[in-house]
Amino acid sequence: MKGAGNSNEPRINHRIKSEKIRLVDAEGNMVGVVSVDEGMRMAEAAGLDLVEVSPNAEPPVCKILDYGKYKYEQQKKANEARKNQKVISIKEVKLRPTIDPHDLEIKMRNVRKFLDAGDKVKITLRFRGREMSHQELGRKLLDKVREDLADAIRIEHEPSLEGRQMIMVIAPAK
Repeated sequence: MKGAGNSNEPRINHRIKSEKIRLVDAEGNMVGVVSVDEGMRMAEAAGLDLVEVSPNAEPPVCKILDYGKYKYEQQKKANEARKNQKVISIKEVKLRPTIDPHDLEIKMRNVRKFLDAGDKVKITLRFRGREMSHQELGRKLLDKVREDLADAIRIEHEPSLEGRQMIMVIAPAK
């Protein structure tokens, strides 16, 4: 057990297990290797907490600081990192082998929009009834899609038949 219940919180004050620690004071100056009791005395004298900031170091590095403020800063950093993450989602566009050329243009416009937004696109070509005996039409259609978008994509999953559907996954070119 590290902190106050949560296993990824740093140990503070009397929870620090080591006998010797490398101490950094409230101003950020390196004090050196001291006993935990000495570090606790210095922290109490400053009216602050002794916080283990690097538990895996030998000896562990502890800092004299306000633990509440430290926790708040860590939370702000975590939120900032989460906000800067880009979530890549997979958008799906469904086609038929007998799609009208104008309808295909509209679908391709949507595919370009998804790719520009940084999303991957799953192109699903669905065969019905006797269309299964003309899979080459579906393959030609997917090849046409690939040629039209050649400048903006990289193929993540080559066209393959899965049941009555032919599926191809594309991603924006880097």
